[in-house]
Amino acid sequence: MKYSEIKDEIVVKRYADAFIGYAKENIGLEKAVEDFKNLKSIIRDNPEFFRLLCGMVLGLGEKFSLVEKVLGADFSQETKNFLKLLLEKERIDKLLDITEYIRVTFSHAGEEDVLLKISFPLELETIKKIEDTLERHFNRKFKFYIDLDGSLLGGLQVIIGNTVIDGSVKRRLVDLKEKLMTVRV
Repeated sequence: MKYSEIKDEIVVKRYADAFIGYAKENIGLEKAVEDFKNLKSIIRDNPEFFRLLCGMVLGLGEKFSLVEKVLGADFSQETKNFLKLLLEKERIDKLLDITEYIRVTFSHAGEEDVLLKISFPLELETIKKIEDTLERHFNRKFKFYIDLDGSLLGGLQVIIGNTVIDGSVKRRLVDLKEKLMTVRV
């Protein structure tokens, strides 16, 4: 991953988390997530709207008016103000990523989807310990999905959004192979 991609990811997370923190107190998490799901639909159905917001054709005041006109009364003032903030800070190009982050992270009433890949069935108590450990470590609530994947050969793999925590035997073998390939005899 390049530095610029890491920086972009940090910016997206920071803006999204800040908005959700603010929105929870003012309009509630459910309304905030609903606004962003609807916003994504508007952008998908009207790509020209997003191009105008990102482009240089309109001035800042005209872009603010466009946001008010397109989003209208269906969206909370908090969401419209957030878009205006993104415009002011010249971060509007991150809107789609912020929208996706909010949808994935907060669409389950604050729970984020996590895929737990295991190579063989585990006892319910063991799975619960893994879930509790991950929730404590990340300080978030997760909605877990379990996938049996024999190709892992053992261990487990945790996928949280774009983050993969790979503790599988397969990954260890690949790492060992790479190390052995670099050793000169």
